Amino acid sequence: MFNTLISTTELAEHLHDPNWVVIDCRFDLADKEWGEQEYAVLHIPGAVYADLEKDICGPITPISGRHPLPEDKDFISAMQRIGVNNDSQVVVYDATGGGMAGRLWWQLKYFGHEKVALLNGGLPKWLTEGRDTTDGVESNPAGDFSGVPDFTMMVTTNEVKDMLGFKTNTIIDARAPERFRGEVEPIDTVAGRIPGAVNRFYNHNLDSSGQFLPAESLKTAFETLLNGFKPQDAVAYCGSGTTACHNLIAMAYTGLPMPRLYVGSWSEWIREPKNPIERG
Repeated sequence: MFNTLISTTELAEHLHDPNWVVIDCRFDLADKEWGEQEYAVLHIPGAVYADLEKDICGPITPISGRHPLPEDKDFISAMQRIGVNNDSQVVVYDATGGGMAGRLWWQLKYFGHEKVALLNGGLPKWLTEGRDTTDGVESNPAGDFSGVPDFTMMVTTNEVKDMLGFKTNTIIDARAPERFRGEVEPIDTVAGRIPGAVNRFYNHNLDSSGQFLPAESLKTAFETLLNGFKPQDAVAYCGSGTTACHNLIAMAYTGLPMPRLYVGSWSEWIREPKNPIERG
């Protein structure tokens, strides 16, 4: 079973296994049709496309962040349509080292599906190695996926507010350092961070080739970041609960317990003007 990362070589060996489901999760926040269009031009053979906003996340509400959880039935239906069975080995990939595909990795775990792995290096590594690709749109026979959410894997805005002022948790912000400091904010309406948060830009989990750093190196980095606090008590967030999942994968890969995900993240935090923010 692959449940954190899988290499391109390992995927290639299983590419035609009938109980493996490969999901292309490419997505661009600035051009929301780009991922599906690129998938139709070129993708890993057998892969089915999953849209971040149509298949993985739910519709935005007046109190949610930009990528809220969908209704349970909607997510289950999407996974069944994609062809996921309860015993499927799922492999997810994108073109950004896992920044988009990581959300589906986490969400399948949240629904109790352990057999899901992120393709290490993603599509860029697959292409660099000259491996087979195909075009068009593919589909699988409908699956029998029937997960049940584990609410202990996430936190709400109110739970995060309750943590402020108590030095018992580490709140980990996965955004770029300049967004963490509040110097720029290219997506959301307010710049800054949740008070007391520490920064682990998700790209720092990757080497120059876009693959995850060695597990021991990552473990040392996260243990330093946690500063003595328990990983399972930590909270991961980003702008909308997507790239934060990259840090969760990295920690799981090292063998550390996974923090909880603040799904609403910064884009939900700033919905309430009274919520405190920090800059600098």
